[in-house]
Amino acid sequence: MKAAILCFSLTGYETGRRLMTGLQEMGWQAALDAKSKYLPESITISHQAWTEQKFREADAVIFVGACGIAVRSIAPFVKSKKTDPAVLVIDECGKFVISLLSGHLGGANELAVRAGEILEAQPVVTTATDLHGRFAVDVFSRKNGCSIFHMKAAKGVSAALLAGRQVGFYSEFPYEGELPEGLVLCDIQEESKPEIGIAVTVYRNVLPFASTVQIVPRVVTMGIGCKKDKEPQAVLETASESLKTSGIYREAISALASVDLKKEEPALLALSEKWQVPFETYSGEELRAVSGEFTPSDFVKKVTGVDNVCERSAVLASGHGHLIQNKTCGCGVTTAMAVRDWRICFE
Repeated sequence: MKAAILCFSLTGYETGRRLMTGLQEMGWQAALDAKSKYLPESITISHQAWTEQKFREADAVIFVGACGIAVRSIAPFVKSKKTDPAVLVIDECGKFVISLLSGHLGGANELAVRAGEILEAQPVVTTATDLHGRFAVDVFSRKNGCSIFHMKAAKGVSAALLAGRQVGFYSEFPYEGELPEGLVLCDIQEESKPEIGIAVTVYRNVLPFASTVQIVPRVVTMGIGCKKDKEPQAVLETASESLKTSGIYREAISALASVDLKKEEPALLALSEKWQVPFETYSGEELRAVSGEFTPSDFVKKVTGVDNVCERSAVLASGHGHLIQNKTCGCGVTTAMAVRDWRICFE
C-alpha cells in the first residue's frame, strides 16, 4: 500500500515525518513531500498538480494542513468512490485525523484510526454507519476482496439499516461468523423477502431483491487455449463473449490458465495483461492427473498430449474447484471456467 503525504509548514513537516515513519513500520510505502518556500526540497509543482499525480499512484493521499487546502486540491480529481484513493486531513500539530474521502471502499476511515494511533491523535470519522456501529456493505466488500456493483442499491442498504429495516442477504458461497444485525438470510426463490438486499454472486443476472447490491468475489478461473499465433483481438473478443454468454462478471476472474506449450503465446499474454490477472500454465502430465469428466478432443490430445486443455486447466488453477462453464469454442479459441472453494467472512 502506498501513502503520499504533503505538508505546508515546519510543524506540519514534523507531524508528517512521524506519520510516515509509523506507516512504514506498518508495512506501507509512505513518502513525505513539502510545499513551502521555508522548507528545504519543497516541491516545485503546485499542490494541485501534486494531487493529480498522487491520485493516480497512491492508495492514500494525506494532507497535513487545513481542510480547505485539501478540498480545493482534490476537487478536480474526485471521480468515484470505487476508484478514488483514501484522503485524510491532519492538522499540522497532529491533534486530529479527518477521514475526508473514500472512507469505506478506499479505507480512509480505517486509516484515520491507525494514523490516530501513530500520532496519538483523535480520528474524525463522519460516515453514519460507523457512527451508529451498523454494517457497511462497501467495507464488507473491500475486506473480503470483492468488487461491488449497483452503488445506488448500496446506499439504500445503509439507509435501510440506519432506519432499523431488515435487509436481505443471499449468497452462492458459505460464510463464517454471524450475520450482522439487520441482515436476514434469504433464498433466491423466497417470495416474502425484503425489497432491498445484498447478493454475493459471480453472475450479473442474480438480482434476488427489488433493489440488489451485488458483491462479486474474484474466484473464477478461465481455462483457455488457442491456435498458434492467434490474433490478440480475436482471443479478447472470444473470451469476452464467453463471459457475456455465461453472465459471469469479468471482475470475478482471478486467473487465466492453459497448457505450458502456450506459456509464451502472445495473444494469451496480452489478455492476461489486459485483464490484469495472472496467466498460469501446467504440463500435460499435471493436466492429465486432474480428476473429473471433461470434453475430450482427439486433435487437442495429438497436439498437447492431453485430451482437454481449457476445462482441466480451469479446474486445476481453481485449486480443484468445479466447472461452471464447460468448453466453448469460437474462432480458434476455446474457453472454460471453474470456481474455487471460497467463503465469506463476517468479522
